[in-house]
Amino acid sequence: MDEDTIATYLDRYAETQGVLPERLDDFGDRYRDQGHLTREQLYDIAYESSTRSAYHVESNPEARCREVTANVLAVDGDFSKIHLLSGLSGFKAPTASCVLTALDPTRHAVVDTRVWATLERFDYLDGRKESFDAADYVAMMGPIRDIAADTDFTTAEVGYALFAYDVEHREGRLH
Repeated sequence: MDEDTIATYLDRYAETQGVLPERLDDFGDRYRDQGHLTREQLYDIAYESSTRSAYHVESNPEARCREVTANVLAVDGDFSKIHLLSGLSGFKAPTASCVLTALDPTRHAVVDTRVWATLERFDYLDGRKESFDAADYVAMMGPIRDIAADTDFTTAEVGYALFAYDVEHREGRLH
């Protein structure tokens, strides 16, 4: 994807029902200041990502939420970070990607089936996906970071543009 395409669909992202970047920025500020996230903050992030499954977050003990999110700051590697977050109820890879994007939008992007579909449409990935794990997150981040490196956009912005592209170009149902 070229810079003009990213710019066009980044502008169109506001018209989608995707996660609000400003909200993630606020969560990221709190995450960096506190050194962890609380169960309530994780619930709010999950609700932004998927209102249907956010209630699962409430089953996590508060101490575990703080421990896991503090540990995410201490480990290197996308696989490890996503895998840690995915250990919390209510946090599969797409929702966990919201936490990482809040933490560092220059390095991470919110990903889901729409982002995968756009990457596949542009021959960055092969095959259709409807659910994701840590390895799939790593697979998506490679081309997303490459696109960001070739443009003047952050990794998060590229992710938002890929999402908006699929919203406009998908034929048929999402799932």
